[in-house]
Amino acid sequence: MNISKLNYFFTIIVLSNISFFIGANYFPDENWNSASPESQGIASSKVKKLIDLTFLDDATQGVVIIKNGVIVGEKYADSHNMLSHGTSWSMAKSYYAALIGISIEKGEIQSLDDPVVKYLDYFNDERKNITIRDLLDMSSGLEFPDHEHEKMFFQDSHLDYAKSVKYEKDPGTKFEYNNANSMILGDILYVATNKKADMLLEERILKPIGITDYKLWKDEMGNVLTYCCIDMSPRDYSKFGLLFARNGNWNGEQIIPKNFIDETFQVVWETPNWWTDYKRYYSLHWWVSKYDSESKIFNTSGKFGQFTFVDRANDIVVTRVTKYTQPNYGDVQKWGPIKRLKWAGVENAIKTARRLLELGLVSEGPSVNTPKTDPEGESDIFYEKYPEVIDAIANLSRS
Repeated sequence: MNISKLNYFFTIIVLSNISFFIGANYFPDENWNSASPESQGIASSKVKKLIDLTFLDDATQGVVIIKNGVIVGEKYADSHNMLSHGTSWSMAKSYYAALIGISIEKGEIQSLDDPVVKYLDYFNDERKNITIRDLLDMSSGLEFPDHEHEKMFFQDSHLDYAKSVKYEKDPGTKFEYNNANSMILGDILYVATNKKADMLLEERILKPIGITDYKLWKDEMGNVLTYCCIDMSPRDYSKFGLLFARNGNWNGEQIIPKNFIDETFQVVWETPNWWTDYKRYYSLHWWVSKYDSESKIFNTSGKFGQFTFVDRANDIVVTRVTKYTQPNYGDVQKWGPIKRLKWAGVENAIKTARRLLELGLVSEGPSVNTPKTDPEGESDIFYEKYPEVIDAIANLSRS
């Protein structure tokens, strides 16, 4: 995607002649109501400040701000609109984790504290004491190399790679953000339900909340990438956030058990400072960006700057995604001749693959197909401004 300049398409629909309040009973359908920030008890200046902060970073594709279920602010970069897809990267972890809570409610899985070996025989080794909770809390104790198992992304079978990851330390003793944990969860779901995770996500979450335009990525062997990679619009990502803001209930139907969301929305681990000194926490495949007496802001998070923030107490959802050009060759990841790069190291593989594509030595198509973020979609300033972004979200509910 070549963008010579940004001509921002900025939408805050101001209903100047109609002042109404749509309460917490409102849920969007195929259309999504918009309202002025003031009609929802927020000053327009606060919404504008948050949008301006996100667009200081040229990588931003779109941002959506929801209060009381209605859109109070929305903006897209040039060549993008409300239907344009972003790719989730690791935001997908939170989606597939929710299926665990649903399976517990249905009796397919007994408890978060079940040992993984109860469902997966291949964990009947040094890993036998690892629980489902340990996987969700990123404290499994599985081997954790410097590349954080991002090399898994370049394999024919991501699941076979995850299954091969060995025991390294006692579970429940240390937070380590390990992609293998999330891939293993998909296998647990398959054994417990006899359905693959993409089918479960469609049936149990996406369709019930009205999400119909999406792509759920799989590897070349047909394994669902439960640690990564859902393509959909910022509005649809926001629907998932709203589902959590509404305690798992959607227009009267309990989609996700409230007790699972209550357990998710707490602080379990303080996380390392990677790209920000701002203190963050983690619980059951969700991040925690603010947790104090004023507000508690949880979020999904994906590589290069994909976020959906949820302030449940104040019924606020904010989604921000970065620029993405969606491949048009289906939802199965294929590397073709690029697969030889898979052991080159993650950063080297990405750079080399991009260069090959630029030179025309490799072209995207039926044999090379994968979610990818181009350089113009990689966040920089947004990460630097992260503390200000979180404060701006909290400020939406301040009097």
